[in-house]
Amino acid sequence: MKLVKNENNKNLENKVSDKEAEEAFIKILKWIGEDPSREGLLETPKRVTKAFKEYFKGYADDPKKVLEKTFGDVEGYDDMVIQKNISVHSHCEHHMAPIIGVAHVAYIPNERVVGLSKLARVVEIFSKRLQTQERLTMQIATTIMDALDAKGVAVSIDSTHQCMTMRGIKKEQATTVTNYYLGKFKEDLSYQNRYLRFISK
Repeated sequence: MKLVKNENNKNLENKVSDKEAEEAFIKILKWIGEDPSREGLLETPKRVTKAFKEYFKGYADDPKKVLEKTFGDVEGYDDMVIQKNISVHSHCEHHMAPIIGVAHVAYIPNERVVGLSKLARVVEIFSKRLQTQERLTMQIATTIMDALDAKGVAVSIDSTHQCMTMRGIKKEQATTVTNYYLGKFKEDLSYQNRYLRFISK
């Protein structure tokens, strides 16, 4: 997998080959007490390497490029645009355990709007990296704010962290909620309150 440098990932270069990754997973199988040569595990290192490419494909993408194409023919629309219930599948950077939940994204256009699928794409790109939920929430918000020169952005994420539901404290029902507001959403509570009402419906 060839990873490209971008603003959020300036010094990351992947010089490890697929074969080297597969060899590392073979070692891990041995470490946990398994026999990598048994029939059911012969292809596992290759499969896991392929899966990891999918889990962490966000390192190869630049979320700002996703937001480059905008549309100005909106007849003066200047109220919030909200996209709710965007699925989030990420991994925590502390245990590499899954983070599973939903994101809600809103922005107030400044003359131009972006295609709705692009908001979900920004969530996807940042999610497909090792993350903390707090940083993930902020990255999505600041990227949309900067790229669209928006009047305001709000991002909320509600997720389950399997690093605390499957291990450690093992609280299966616990969820984590993070919010980040910029521009009018931060300065004017009426916008923030309307946004929260919309995403709670």
